[in-house]
Formats: sequence, structure tokens, C-alpha cells
Amino acid sequence: MNAEKRRQIFGRLRDANPSPTTELVYRTPFELLIAVILSAQATDKSVNKATAGLFAAASTPEAILALGEDGLKTHVRTIGLFNSKAKNIMKTCAMLVSEHDGEVPRNRQALEALPGVGRKTANVILNTAFGEPTIAVDTHIFRVANRTRLAPGATPLAVEQKLLRHVPKEFRKDAHHWLILHGRYVCIARKPRCESCLISDLCEHPDKLSASPG
Repeated sequence: MNAEKRRQIFGRLRDANPSPTTELVYRTPFELLIAVILSAQATDKSVNKATAGLFAAASTPEAILALGEDGLKTHVRTIGLFNSKAKNIMKTCAMLVSEHDGEVPRNRQALEALPGVGRKTANVILNTAFGEPTIAVDTHIFRVANRTRLAPGATPLAVEQKLLRHVPKEFRKDAHHWLILHGRYVCIARKPRCESCLISDLCEHPDKLSASPG
């Protein structure tokens, strides 16, 4: 895919949604961090349902530590893998208090040192909470980047690196949100909605027409 086509794709996505953001509900970088940790292999809707009660009861590292692991689990037990996620959240809160004065760090190395935080989660925090031009490659973005040929790659890291190289600078900060929303609602895994896709004519997926629902 050439540079002009990529520019057109992001130009259309921007025109359709000038201010994209996450569908996770949060008020602070810390709440976003907890929500993203909980969102692994879970829907944003299920996370928002759980965190509504959790954040009303405890919205800081200190407050979650005061809840205790069992208290935390009462709020997140509806989410898949809640036992391991609760353990990681408790450890993360302890590290935030002991090493970062209770604040979410703004650099990748410190973020990835937190239990339950990998490269993808760090990218989400850097981008969404702090406005950094990072791109977190989840299953939706991996699929869209490969299917459209926007930034094909065999691994999430390869796709991320290619996107960072090829996405025009003016679109880089919001590219993560445009691509994840496009993958979640239009370029879905089974039977992509090619007939309602605003970048269909720019997409280089060879089977896009036959893949569209009848």
C-alpha cells in the first residue's frame, strides 16, 4: 500500500470521527490503568459495568490496597480471569505507592515493570492518558492492518512498528482508536461489513467483496 492511500484512509477515518477515544470509562490515568488491566480477554462493556462500582468505592492505589484482594474481587468477579487480574492489580497498586508516589508513570519502562502490564497496555496508557503517539496493537488492529494491507505483519510488534513508520504524523496520535473502532464495528472478524465500510475502495484485501454479508 502506498503512502497516498494510507493518508486517504486516515483522512476518511478522521472526517467520520474527529475525536476518537477509548470506550472504557475512566476519569484518571490510574482508573484507565486498572480498566485496561481488567480488559484483557474481556469486553469494554463488561469492564465498565464492574469498574462503575469499583471506582465508586476505591479510585486510587491506596484505596484499592485498603479494600484488600478479597474486597477487590467482589467488584471484578464478573470479569474473566478475575483472580489473576486481582492479584496483579494489588501488586501494581503497591508498586505505584512505593515507587511512584501513587501516580501512574509516564514512561514505557516503568509501566511495563508493573504486574499485569505488557507492551500493549503500556501503549494504551501512554496514548490515551498522556497523549503520546503510540499504537497499541490488539486483535482488532492486527486484523485490520493485515486485512487491508495497511501495515501487514506476522506479529503484533511487527504491525505496531510498521504502523509507526507509515502512519502520517498528523494521524499517529489517534490511529489506535480509529483502527480499533473500525475493527470492532466494521472490519469484524467474520463477515466484515464491506458494504458499509468508508474505506472499502482503498482496502487491498483480495476477498473483500465476497467476504461482505449479503
